[in-house]
Amino acid sequence: MPTLTKLKGNDVALYGNQINVGDKAPVVTLPNSGLEEVSIGGTCDKAQLIVAVPSLDTPVCAMETTKFNNEAASVDGATVFVVSMDLPFAAKRFCSTEGIENLQVLSDYREKSFSTTYGTLIAEGPLRGLSARVIFVIDKDGVVTYKEIVPEITEEPNYENALEALKEAASK
Repeated sequence: MPTLTKLKGNDVALYGNQINVGDKAPVVTLPNSGLEEVSIGGTCDKAQLIVAVPSLDTPVCAMETTKFNNEAASVDGATVFVVSMDLPFAAKRFCSTEGIENLQVLSDYREKSFSTTYGTLIAEGPLRGLSARVIFVIDKDGVVTYKEIVPEITEEPNYENALEALKEAASK
C-alpha cells in the first residue's frame, strides 16, 4: 500500500523509497541557489533538518521556510536545508526577497533524486511531480531520528516537534 498524504482532503499517494525513523539517511547531492552542489543526508559533523516542500512560491511553503530560517538556525550543532522543485534561480530570488540567510535552499528539479530516494514525490493529482511537505531530522551518525509527513499538504508542519527533535539530535 502506498504512503499517503492529502491535498485539500483528497488522498494523494507518494512515490519512492520510504525512509523512516531509525533508517540510515541516504546521501543525495542537489544544487543550491548558486548552482553549487550540496550533499545532504548521511553522516555529518552536525545534525540535519531537511524540510521538503512543494514550491517556495506558495504561501504555506514561504511561511514554513521563513519560520525555520528564524527558529531552527538558532539550534547549535545543526544545519537546515529546504528542498523544493523550484529552479535555483527562483529559489535565489525567494531567499533574497524574504531575507532567508540562515538555511540552505536546494533544488530537486534535475532528477527528483531527493524526492524519490526519500519517498516524498507526489505520484498523482494536480501536484504530481512535486514533493509533499515532509520533515526529516538526521543525527550526526546519519540516522533519521524524526519524520513527519504533513497529513494535509496545504497545512504547516508541527514546528515544535521538529525543532525539539533537531535540538535533541544536535546535542548528541
